Amino acid sequence: MPSLDTAKAYYEYFNQKNWDGMISLLHPEVRHEPNQGEPRIGLELFKAFMQHMDESYEETLTDMVFFTEPNDERVAVEFVVNGIYKKAEEGLPAAHNQKYVLPAAAFLGFTDGKISRITTYYNLPLWIKLVSE
Repeated sequence: MPSLDTAKAYYEYFNQKNWDGMISLLHPEVRHEPNQGEPRIGLELFKAFMQHMDESYEETLTDMVFFTEPNDERVAVEFVVNGIYKKAEEGLPAAHNQKYVLPAAAFLGFTDGKISRITTYYNLPLWIKLVSE
């Protein structure tokens, strides 16, 4: 499957909350580079991250625009995160189901037809402002 199709399927699974579908598209040594903090390497750490996110946030992505490069090794996607902050995280504001709409982007790398890198970017100070209002 071309990288663009894999990337689109990954985000379709995200919006469907089909975590197993998402995991099925990942390389065993996937490198997840979050906006904040240390990278996570491997499926087990990524699964733990997804479990944590599912407990703390309810998110749907809209307005997705995908960009590819000629070698079919990388895909970038720009999107809007439409979320609800369900459970507080250490060092962040208290959670009481605040809604937020936040622009974000991700860069995906591919190895052997699977997603081997996910790098995510968003404006954390803006998100804090949105859930603090």
